[in-house]
Amino acid sequence: MEKTCGLDVHKDSVFACILDEQGKKIFEKRYGVLTPDLDELRDKLVEQGCGKVAMESTSIYWMPIWRVLESDFSQTLVNPYFIRQLPGRKSDMKDAAWIAECLQKNLLKSSFVAGEELQQMRQYSRQHRRLTKSRVRLEQQLDNQLQRCNIRFSNYVSNQGQNVSMRKIIYDIISGVRDSTKLSDKVHGRTLNKHGKQVITDSLSGVIGNADVEMLRQCMEQIELIEKQQATCLTHLEELADKHFANEISLLCTIPGIQKLSALFILAEIGGDMSAFQKATHLIGWAGLRPRNDETAEKVKNRKILHGNKYLRQILVEVSWAVSRSNKTFLGRKHNILKKRMKSQKALIAITRKLLVIIYNVLKTKQAFDPSRNLPSNETVQQSVNCAKSQCAQIANPKKSDTDSICQENLGKENIQVPCTENHIVGRTKKKLHSDSTLKQNVSTVKTVRVQKAGNGTKGSDCPKSKKEGDIAKGSDCPKSKKEGDIAKSAEKKKVGRPKKLQADKA
Repeated sequence: MEKTCGLDVHKDSVFACILDEQGKKIFEKRYGVLTPDLDELRDKLVEQGCGKVAMESTSIYWMPIWRVLESDFSQTLVNPYFIRQLPGRKSDMKDAAWIAECLQKNLLKSSFVAGEELQQMRQYSRQHRRLTKSRVRLEQQLDNQLQRCNIRFSNYVSNQGQNVSMRKIIYDIISGVRDSTKLSDKVHGRTLNKHGKQVITDSLSGVIGNADVEMLRQCMEQIELIEKQQATCLTHLEELADKHFANEISLLCTIPGIQKLSALFILAEIGGDMSAFQKATHLIGWAGLRPRNDETAEKVKNRKILHGNKYLRQILVEVSWAVSRSNKTFLGRKHNILKKRMKSQKALIAITRKLLVIIYNVLKTKQAFDPSRNLPSNETVQQSVNCAKSQCAQIANPKKSDTDSICQENLGKENIQVPCTENHIVGRTKKKLHSDSTLKQNVSTVKTVRVQKAGNGTKGSDCPKSKKEGDIAKGSDCPKSKKEGDIAKSAEKKKVGRPKKLQADKA
């Protein structure tokens, strides 16, 4: 073993504890978080000959410490959830010593830490998403301000914030135009034809004050500033991506639903090197798309997905929504099948997981994705349909035909996937025919029993007039001489035991 150091990171302090080769404390001290304090910490670790350093991923406070120590030490970033201390035995210095001890005994699992290029791309992509949220909030505020002035034009258009006609109307209102007829001239002709020019004109006549105009002007200035900042972030993001991940972007764009902007955001979170994740399941768990294991006494209490990289999960869910709307891809067809037996949100998460597996394999193998690889060919689909139809015909008519033999030969040569609709048809036909044949058999059995009873004219006769009340046997079918419980028992005997007895007597 070698010397290790554990760091307990806080917002304004860092607690360091160094253990020697035997696991004994040789140094512990509290440091500040300013750059001179961190330089002093680095010099002390070099002086003590410490080679490995571990720290908790506390918010963003670990990042400057990681940057200062990155060039001189082998660092490990650990999720605090996995190295919790026992309650009642916890202090900052004890936490640092516990981290150092776990590191020395190889009990820590390192988190994925992106390189310098990825960290820069993450800052641009995440800032773009934050600016999008701010822009949407301002667009809602802009619409509320128009509704306050009784300008109801947003009721007749979609995407109020990005609608060109609405932008032109707002600029005219800010410049001083109040005539609703002049404002309606800025509206697109398709909107006028759909709702009528008079309705649109009436929706643009309102009561507008000076304060309302000032609020509209400020909202539009903020929206324009945010759009300019978003364009700047995208420009820098594209420059970094084209410089380091040009090939990966072209590979990701071959996957259904992913275009260049989505590919940029995905690469900013996971990068192009998949060696950090041993399997696709590790990447799925890191993204938070794996259901958790919460089971007690063989009862599953919770199957929600894990907490993972929310930025990656958000962009993947958006891509899954887009690909699920098309039935021409494997993912779209799979979504349509899954949402029939579960909620659409759960089906969407399942498609998101499959999409991430595809992304992992594409980036690992460096091969483009073939959208038609999981879709059956037209010939295979036609053979599947013919086989399903012949199976239905064979169930209805047991005689084996030439088409059935051909179907069996085709099924033996290759594994043909029968479409879901045909499977349902075959299953329903089997169930219906089985239930019909069982019903006919039961009815014919009951009729045979009754005919034999009527022919014998014995105690089991169905005629209530040919018997006295004392001579009625237990197996009588007379409804007037039995209670409801006896009727049920006799009917049960007829279906099961009575026909066998009659056959034995006849033999």
